Amino acid sequence: MKTIVVDHPLVRHKLGKLRDIQTDPVHFRQFAGEIAALLAFEATRDLPTETDQVQTWAGPLQVQRVRGDELTLVPILRAGLGFLPGVQALLPSAPVSVIGLRRNEATHRPESYYQRFADRMDQRTALLIDPMLATGGSAVAAIQLLKDAGCKRIKCIFLVAAPEGLAALEAAHPDIEVYVAAVDERLDENAYIRPGLGDAGDRLFGTPVD
Repeated sequence: MKTIVVDHPLVRHKLGKLRDIQTDPVHFRQFAGEIAALLAFEATRDLPTETDQVQTWAGPLQVQRVRGDELTLVPILRAGLGFLPGVQALLPSAPVSVIGLRRNEATHRPESYYQRFADRMDQRTALLIDPMLATGGSAVAAIQLLKDAGCKRIKCIFLVAAPEGLAALEAAHPDIEVYVAAVDERLDENAYIRPGLGDAGDRLFGTPVD
């Protein structure tokens, strides 16, 4: 599995703002979106382009453009929605597919409760978007749903990952790519990433933090 830690000074700076418990939801969303854009920039470095012709002040000129119909952005509900706008800012024409997962309290495994995919998934690169990779259970399940829909190339974008989550992803889906702002120390006994960011969904959407 290809794992890229985007160790850019701006990423480190903005991630430090996210770790600060005093950062309010408005600024948390802002910084998360800015990091998402920087991660997406790296994740899409190998996107194919095609030649187009435009009219410039000096006459016609051949230029390169990216085809948005070769991608789909795939946030995992709900926290992935708060992480999505930064990626959309770079790829506004890419259709958005959605995966909703919840934990089964009996089996402790993720279950899909909603999914809506773009057409021609077998022809698209999927950018799976979720702020946190903790145990890896949700990401593993989401990737399997994408593969079941025919998707052959999948890249994941996370703010922060735990080593345990990365190991789970590699064991289940060694063919994917992961782009992350930081790999943190470990999971604690409650499966929270340490030091992590806290509950990214609560902090993105301003809901009470337990």
